[in-house]
Amino acid sequence: MVVIDVIRAFTVSAWAFARGALECRLCDSVEEAVALAAAIPGALLSAEEDGLPVPGVPISNSPSMIKAHDLTGRVLVMRSSAGTRGVAAADAADQVLAAGLVNASATARFLRRRQPERVTLVATGAADGYPEDRACAELIADLLQGRRPQSLDRLLAPLKVTGRYRRLAQGRQPGFPAEDLWLCLTLDTFDFVMESAGGRLVRVDAS
Repeated sequence: MVVIDVIRAFTVSAWAFARGALECRLCDSVEEAVALAAAIPGALLSAEEDGLPVPGVPISNSPSMIKAHDLTGRVLVMRSSAGTRGVAAADAADQVLAAGLVNASATARFLRRRQPERVTLVATGAADGYPEDRACAELIADLLQGRRPQSLDRLLAPLKVTGRYRRLAQGRQPGFPAEDLWLCLTLDTFDFVMESAGGRLVRVDAS
């Protein structure tokens, strides 16, 4: 199973690994995340509620904020409204990968080499009107089936006509720097896979 959250959870975790994180611990609730971060020495906490910052938590679900930190040897504890909760709900699957546009091709390549009988793609925000997750799922599906994917501009066209996109691009949502949008919508920034087991997300070589 591939759980997809483009804006922003799995862009955040990908940047955390790029900045040296040992693992990301994915939580279902803010309370769980706060308690877990307090129990892990040196842990960094990233959390949001309904897409908004959580009082007392300085780092929202923001890749640009994570990018600014050296996470070498540290754990990032994460809570988001869609992605981290989606992984928590899917944890009984045989294998759970987390993906965004930033590692879409690496995720598809990893799965093609292992040739599982079935791959379920979960676009976590699609039902809530977040077309970027469906776009990422379509791109990965095309790659898995050996088809040439549509251009990223075409896949993201349904997102770019929305008021939400304009608001995010202009940095008008609290806890959402405008840079976050560009980091989330950049294809294949990273060449690694993120795999979850028991709520622990780790970096895995895509080869």
